Amino acid sequence: MAKDFLQIEGVSRAELELLLDDASKNLPIAEQKVARKESLAGRVVANMFFEDSTRTRCSFETAVHRLGGEVFNLTESGSSTRKGESLVDTALNVEAMGVSAIVVRTSVSGGAALVAKRVRCPVINAGDGRHEHPTQGLLDLLTLREALGRLDGRVIAIVGDIANSRVARSAIHALTTFAARVRLVGPPTLVSEAYRHITTRPDLVSIHHDLDAILHDLDAIMMLRIQNERAAGGSVAGDYREMYGLTPARAAQLPGHAIVLHPGPVNRGVEIDDTVADDLPRSRILRQVTQGVAARMAVLERVLSQAGTTATVAA
Repeated sequence: MAKDFLQIEGVSRAELELLLDDASKNLPIAEQKVARKESLAGRVVANMFFEDSTRTRCSFETAVHRLGGEVFNLTESGSSTRKGESLVDTALNVEAMGVSAIVVRTSVSGGAALVAKRVRCPVINAGDGRHEHPTQGLLDLLTLREALGRLDGRVIAIVGDIANSRVARSAIHALTTFAARVRLVGPPTLVSEAYRHITTRPDLVSIHHDLDAILHDLDAIMMLRIQNERAAGGSVAGDYREMYGLTPARAAQLPGHAIVLHPGPVNRGVEIDDTVADDLPRSRILRQVTQGVAARMAVLERVLSQAGTTATVAA
């Protein structure tokens, strides 16, 4: 595994399986069934979150604490970027304070990679623009593997705002790496044939604009929200819920074993109805959150174990 964890694209199946296995071992700690580890004792991790976040930021904080480390949070509203300082300069100053790793969330696609090129400590991408959200991809794999076992040949639908979703991009790369079949579903304005070719396995990806037609043989369905902050709302005409919302009637068409995922935040009554979101055990939405802590623990341990004992080890 490289010094940094910036994307799922290009990460081998063997490397992902090692991370998944490490994450599975961390689950009892994430669930508070056993005491925390001390693998990050004496380490400080900086959370640089320059986009709004609840699950990812709190998940990384919790992961660091569960590993015995310390964490501090820097947001755009409380940083010198408001005075004109660049993302990279901010990161260089944070690194100079002696942190062991930097977690970056930014609206700039490729922003985490820009930081990684300039700092010597490990950088973890917590979501960069429309590019990728690799730890979300990892926790989604972990949740699917727990529920379904092997993913080879499984049929997974990703429904909604594919065009603006870094979650979808990481999921497509992750699922096709494990030879799962991916169905991308949504309005033509938000999903097109081009999205088949973001992966090296376009033969495993298909495009659909009729959600009802593909529900009957799914093993899992991942619902995405419309990302109005990326100007997606204006490209969706008509009643989105009527066409693409996971209603109780649509959920009833799913096979009995199929599970429901959502990366959050959930817009109830739009892409998913209350009764479906809260229908345990079919809904694994909250389980994804728990798995996220375990997955981020695994990533933090892996990059920091390779970085040596100080924050100044060369890449």
